Amino acid sequence: MFAGFSKVFAGAALALGFSMFGTLHAAPDPNFHIYIAYGQSNMGGTADAQSADKAEHPRFKIFATQKCSGKGRNTIGDVYPAVPSLFNCGNTISIADWFGRTMADSMPDVTVGIIPVAVGGASIKLFDKDQYASYLSTAEGWLQNYAKEYASDGNVYKTIVDIAKKAQQVGVIKGFIFHQGETDGGYPDWPKIVKKTRDDILKELGMSSDTVPFVAGELLRDGCCYSDRVSKLPNTMDNTFYATSENLGGNGVDRYHFNHDAYVTFGKRYAEQMLKAVVRKPVDPVPQQPFGKIENGEEVAGEPATIPGKIEAENYDITGVGSGNNSYKDDDSENKGEAYRKDGVDIEKIADGFAIGYTNEGEWMEYTVNVKTAGDYVVKARLASGSETSGFLLLMDDKELLSAFTAPKTGEDWKSYEEVNVGEVKLAEGKHILKILITGNFVNIDWVEFVEKSNVGLPHVARGGLQSQSQIRNYVVFDLMGVRVGAVKAQNANEAMHQAKLKFGNKNFFVKAQGLN
Repeated sequence: MFAGFSKVFAGAALALGFSMFGTLHAAPDPNFHIYIAYGQSNMGGTADAQSADKAEHPRFKIFATQKCSGKGRNTIGDVYPAVPSLFNCGNTISIADWFGRTMADSMPDVTVGIIPVAVGGASIKLFDKDQYASYLSTAEGWLQNYAKEYASDGNVYKTIVDIAKKAQQVGVIKGFIFHQGETDGGYPDWPKIVKKTRDDILKELGMSSDTVPFVAGELLRDGCCYSDRVSKLPNTMDNTFYATSENLGGNGVDRYHFNHDAYVTFGKRYAEQMLKAVVRKPVDPVPQQPFGKIENGEEVAGEPATIPGKIEAENYDITGVGSGNNSYKDDDSENKGEAYRKDGVDIEKIADGFAIGYTNEGEWMEYTVNVKTAGDYVVKARLASGSETSGFLLLMDDKELLSAFTAPKTGEDWKSYEEVNVGEVKLAEGKHILKILITGNFVNIDWVEFVEKSNVGLPHVARGGLQSQSQIRNYVVFDLMGVRVGAVKAQNANEAMHQAKLKFGNKNFFVKAQGLN
């Protein structure tokens, strides 16, 4: 499976068959726009990533420039989801994070890729193919080691070129984003060398500056090194733009680096400048909406699902436009069940409706809900699993409602659905976002229901367990909350209770002979 590849990129990825840069069988995708991001520490980013930064955008990717096994980036040059950190294996965000997200949100038909190379404390000389070696020979050991994280000999220029050439096989280089200069405050040739690094890279790629915009960002205004050099770059570099750092705050620790919110805003400002260059207007964000129905083949918004009540798993919210407005995460863009809806969530037809299926750990769906009455609720679900390790977690407004639920094995073919008791939760009144997060592969979910605890009734059960039956009959087993646990075969209720304890654990159950009222 492809981890989060967008529909616009799926065709190229399939043709390449998991290895992005093996023998090619497809032309570069014109809707895969790739940007080279380079500079020093503010381009690499120094602020800790927050939850919104970590949410995977289905159309924002990076070309790995370092191996980060903890993030699943195992092959240099391959394409991976663009989640922090883009420039190293840590947990920081940079200008490039929200540049890429904003570009993708502003161009719904496009997938955005980043080639990230940044070395903290480095002069622009490090990126000059004719100066890097002499520069590194006199640099401090820590800076040399930093550069060697991208290339064994510290030639970061070559790293950019080599990966950009591979990227050209699957997409189109569309521009540069650049942030550097704190180290070069007294270097008079800085503008000239910035232009040289860009022009040299373009020449290696067989491209021209008149078709590849370059966006640079100003330094921290209340920091150590601010000047008007960046804003004057367009005077000496063609097709060049700058993003202002006006009103962006520092981290309060040093005089070089921006804070978290500044990185977010700065990335968006870079995107605004790039969008001007490519003659695209930013797209206004649209929030996700409650699903209503399918009408003439299109999804129509409706009202939030009501709690207490039943939430059909296939009726997850309609995805909006913009980062943070996705209503689901699926590991690929294909609906494997080929039923009901046309996006990447896997939905299959079952006897009495639809169910979510083919689930993988880490996938999720969100539902706008309206809790009518605050209080204690019993949570039930109807599901199917042919595995003993399937499961899911329920979250409300991204806070866990209860521990992850391990689904019982209901059959060998994932077609035997059973109602199960998930647990008890306390809910606050009002509008919320319910999330079903898959924690164990391959659980099929028909629905989830929230029942007020005070209204949970016990089923009619067999009592007086001493009665004897001459023939074997089926007994349905319920827990003390009245939720069906499963079924056993026995001659009488006493034996059924014994069988239930053996099969489902030493717990308290009620049993009911099938066919009895």
